[in-house]
Amino acid sequence: MTVASLAPLAVALPFLGAALTFVLIHHPRAQRRVSLATLALTLALEVSVLVFVWQFGPVAVHLGGWAPPFGIVMVADEFSSLLLVVSSAVSLAVLAYASGQGAADGEESGPVSVFHPTYLIMVAGVSNAFLAGDLFNLYVGFEILLTASYVLMTLGGTGSRIRAGITYVVVSVISSLLFLIAIAMVYGATGTVTLADLAVKLGQLDPGTQQLLHVMLLVAFGIKAAVFPLSFWLPDSYPTAPAPVTAVFAGLLTKVGVYAIIRTETLLFPGHELNAVLLWVALATMLVGILGAVAQTDIKRMLSFTLVSHIGYMIFGVGLSSVLGLGAAIFYVIHHITIQTSLFMVTGLIERRGGTSAIGRLGGLAKLSPILAVLYFIPAMNLSGIPPFSGFLGKLGLLQAGVADGSPLAYALVLGGVVASLLTLLVMARVWNRVFWRSTADAENPDPVLLATAPDSSGGRSMSALRSSKHVDATEGRFSGELEKPILPPMMVYSTLGLVLLGVAMSVFAGPLFELSHEAAAAMLARTPYITAVFGAGVAP
Repeated sequence: MTVASLAPLAVALPFLGAALTFVLIHHPRAQRRVSLATLALTLALEVSVLVFVWQFGPVAVHLGGWAPPFGIVMVADEFSSLLLVVSSAVSLAVLAYASGQGAADGEESGPVSVFHPTYLIMVAGVSNAFLAGDLFNLYVGFEILLTASYVLMTLGGTGSRIRAGITYVVVSVISSLLFLIAIAMVYGATGTVTLADLAVKLGQLDPGTQQLLHVMLLVAFGIKAAVFPLSFWLPDSYPTAPAPVTAVFAGLLTKVGVYAIIRTETLLFPGHELNAVLLWVALATMLVGILGAVAQTDIKRMLSFTLVSHIGYMIFGVGLSSVLGLGAAIFYVIHHITIQTSLFMVTGLIERRGGTSAIGRLGGLAKLSPILAVLYFIPAMNLSGIPPFSGFLGKLGLLQAGVADGSPLAYALVLGGVVASLLTLLVMARVWNRVFWRSTADAENPDPVLLATAPDSSGGRSMSALRSSKHVDATEGRFSGELEKPILPPMMVYSTLGLVLLGVAMSVFAGPLFELSHEAAAAMLARTPYITAVFGAGVAP
């Protein structure tokens, strides 16, 4: 037995942790400890799997001893194992962030008590999707993480969360139904749903059938990845969820859809004529998403639109169907998971420190909380693509791949990528200027929390501003009682700092990470290592 053969534990451990935390539902402190220990152990296991796979190649685990294509197979290759490590690292940081928030707020009961088991179930679904070696198990992974995400999105039961949750549920059910229909059609046409088997048998179908199956899968995955024009649901759904939930959704859930697109395009439909369509979709996603971000006045909605825009960069690399393009796309996926999550975590801290995420009502946070200013500035510049951060390196890799392609459409994507990057810098700089740089007095109708803690002319806290606020009767007791407590709980700050530093580490070690990404891309485009891992030698793609 090898280390990589333990890869299914990346799914089993979070499930076991979820069961244990559910038993401890009336013991919040024990819940937090078990959840953190479970994810830490899962991350350690996945790092071991990644090291083994990179040394010896992809490994397939046949559950129950059933040989494919009849049994369930889980496959850990370079791409999936790398995503497992990054996703678990991000999930662990967000869980620590949520635990710090829960401990600071004294949330000892109520709907928050189901957060930890539900969160671990979601992590198990993400891991299952990355390891799935057949379409139906991939569908199961999607359903596990989506079912958990329904609960997480509506925690607290507020009207806005319920409304957003309904939209999210309807869209997710539609995409899952399309995926299930596509699986049925694929099985009807080929007699199998095992990915390695499909890599051989789909090529034997007539072109019309291949294209129909291809389109069905792309539409289903496109909704989950939030590519234009299938991204309309995301900006209205994510911002209403609690801060930790929004952070992990933004970082991970859409990337599972991107992963499914990459796996489909490289293994099942390599070099297909729909690559041109993917490039047009990528261009539209980049530009429409960032133009939506420019028009926003709330940080969370602005970040939700930038999330959509930067999905376009990943689809750009996939549509090029080259080692350079796919390698840059893999690097960008890893970069974006980390940076986008950290920005939403910082936004949660901004909302806690300033009382709101509305840009117009905030100001002076650089003076009030210098650490918060630093935590925002670094990932904001990283996402904007400022040298020498990983965002710049990832975008540069994609642009180089576009230039190497040399087609007019690829050049249009290069230009679109530059424009989207400049507009990203614009919206990030606007948040910096208004939220951190300008004074609190210049803010438009600043929130009472911000006024209560802003320094007055003598450098002390301006409690008079709070007392003159129209909210004073409802909030004065809570604010005045909390001013002696740390405004930003240390665990929330440290977990955010850890993720920001992980983003910086990706910039420092971008060379080796790019090399790993290109090796993963070459292996996926070759297809033979994946198929050989599942069936053994002798099965040609």
